[in-house]
Amino acid sequence: MNNAEWKEKGDSVFVGTYSRFPAAMVKGEGCRLWDADGKEYLDFLAGIAVCSLGHCHPAVTEAICAQAGKLMHVSNLFYTEPQTELAELLIENSFADRVFMANSGAEANEAAIKLARITSGSGRYEIISLSGSFHGRTLATVAATGQPKFHEGFEPLPEGFIHAPFGDPAALEKLITPATCAILCEPLQGESGVRPLQEEYLKAIRSLCDQHDLLLIFDEVQTGIGRTGSLFAYQQLGVTPDIMTLAKALGNGLPIGAMLTRREIAKAFVPGTHASTFGGNPVAAAAGVAVLRTMLADGFFASLAERSDYFMNRLEETATRFPALASGARGRGMLLGLVLTEQGIEHGQEIVQQLFERGFLINFAGMRVLRFIPPLIVSTEEIDLLIDALSEVLLSFS
Repeated sequence: MNNAEWKEKGDSVFVGTYSRFPAAMVKGEGCRLWDADGKEYLDFLAGIAVCSLGHCHPAVTEAICAQAGKLMHVSNLFYTEPQTELAELLIENSFADRVFMANSGAEANEAAIKLARITSGSGRYEIISLSGSFHGRTLATVAATGQPKFHEGFEPLPEGFIHAPFGDPAALEKLITPATCAILCEPLQGESGVRPLQEEYLKAIRSLCDQHDLLLIFDEVQTGIGRTGSLFAYQQLGVTPDIMTLAKALGNGLPIGAMLTRREIAKAFVPGTHASTFGGNPVAAAAGVAVLRTMLADGFFASLAERSDYFMNRLEETATRFPALASGARGRGMLLGLVLTEQGIEHGQEIVQQLFERGFLINFAGMRVLRFIPPLIVSTEEIDLLIDALSEVLLSFS
C-alpha cells in the first residue's frame, strides 16, 4: 500500500485527534525514516523528542527482542529484573532514591500530583504551575497546563491548579496560600516555544519552596534523558527538585514513564494509594536500561555538547541571514528553536510543510518557534543538510 491508501484507511478508522502528515512511515534507522512510497526523510522531530538514540538503535532493539523472548508481563505484584535494574540506574544517576514506574509523561505527572497532595497533608492540595507550561492530556494534567487552549471544552477542570506568570518570582509568591503544596514546572518549556527557565528564576522558585515548605516538582518528560545535554536538565542548573517526572526518551520509542523522589517523600505512598498495571513493563524497562547504559557511556555527552553548539551556531547564523523572518535561536542541548518574527510566524506552518516536502521533519511550537528535536546522535553533516533546506525555504518567503 502507498501513502494515499494508508491515509484513506487510517482516516476511516481513527478518531480525528491528530493533524497528520500525509505519509505512512514504514522504516527507520538512525536519523532517517522512510514512508510507504519509499521517500526518505531526515528526522528532526524524533517522535516528539522520544527516539533520542535514533530509530531502531541496535542496543535497544537487542534488549527488546531478548526480553520479549523471556518475559513480557507479570504486573507489579512481582519484581522483575529489568524494572529493578532501570530503577537502580535512575537512582544512581540522580538526586532520587525511590522510583515509581508508569507508562507515559501524563501518568508520571499524575503520580507526582497525587504524591505532592498526600505527603503534604490535609488541606494542602493546590499546585502552582507556570503560564505556557504543558504537563499532559489527562484532566488533572490539563488543569496543571498553563495554556487555556488545552482547557477549552473540558470544563469544569479539577480544582487546585493555579497558573503563575512566566518568569516573575514575585507574582508567583503572591499566589502561595496555606492550601499550596507544590510548585510544578519544566526546566525548559518545549511545547510553548522552546522557552528556557533561567537559572536565577529556577533558584528563586527553589527558594520559595524552601521558605514556604512546598515541594518542587520538575517535569522533565521532554527535557530529561539527555535531551538538554545532560542526563537530566536540573543537573545543569544548580537546582534540585523534590520530585521529577520522566517519559518520552526513556524507552526510545516504547511507552514508559517514571516519577522519581526522595525516600522521606515517597513513604506517603503505601500499597493501595497509587498503582499501574503496565508501569515498568519488563520489555519497556529493558529498553530503558539499554538507553541509559548507552547515554552513560564515556564520551556520549561530550560529543553531544559539541554537536549541540554547532547546531545552535548554525541556527543563529540562519537568523542573521533572514532577520525579517527570524529573530534568533534558543534552547539547550538538542531541544532548540528558531524564534520567528511576526512576519515569520505568518508562514510558520507552511515552513514546516515545505520542509516535509523536501524530506525534513520538524514542527512549529507555541505558534512562534520552529522546533528542532532530532535524535541525540544527529551528525554535523545531517545538521548542515537541514540548515541548507531551511535556508532555501526561508529564502522563498523573503
